[in-house]
Amino acid sequence: MITAMIITCEILFWVVILLGLISRYMLRKEKLGLFLLALSPAIDLILLVVTGFDLYRGAVATTAHAIAAVYIGVSIAFGKSMIAWADERFQYYLLKQGQKPRKRYGYDYAKHYFKGWIRHALSYLIGAALLIGTIVWIDDPSRTEALRGVLKIWLLVVGIDLLISVSYFVSPRKAPQSKSNSF
Repeated sequence: MITAMIITCEILFWVVILLGLISRYMLRKEKLGLFLLALSPAIDLILLVVTGFDLYRGAVATTAHAIAAVYIGVSIAFGKSMIAWADERFQYYLLKQGQKPRKRYGYDYAKHYFKGWIRHALSYLIGAALLIGTIVWIDDPSRTEALRGVLKIWLLVVGIDLLISVSYFVSPRKAPQSKSNSF
């Protein structure tokens, strides 16, 4: 049930964003578009309540329960930037308005990636707080083992992401070479 709820919430997140963008730009309904875009945090809240209720009823925590916390952390930390990303591409590629999304290279890319890592670390802190809170709330190590496992793996992923981020400062991403027609 929890896995299906996570998938449903992820799909709903993007459907709400798409409907918000369509309402905002194609239908010219600014208030409706804003309302739909503002629904994305409500989807996270629904997922949190369903997951908490399932555990409260006595379910043994699974990786799916932990992924719900990961999803919520990522959605909160990256939500605004994901909406901005979708908004920019919707305007340019579908409406043929605005500027083409730019590709980043060099230190600009490194700084942008590092900002993404900061969001990743923030999403970890949010998700970890939810997971630790759940572990304390359930107070039964045999029922929350999966939550602790996901915490450890996610921390490792955040660490690897930091190393990747630092590597872009050491060896900046280069712009592709333009092809010349030399015969």
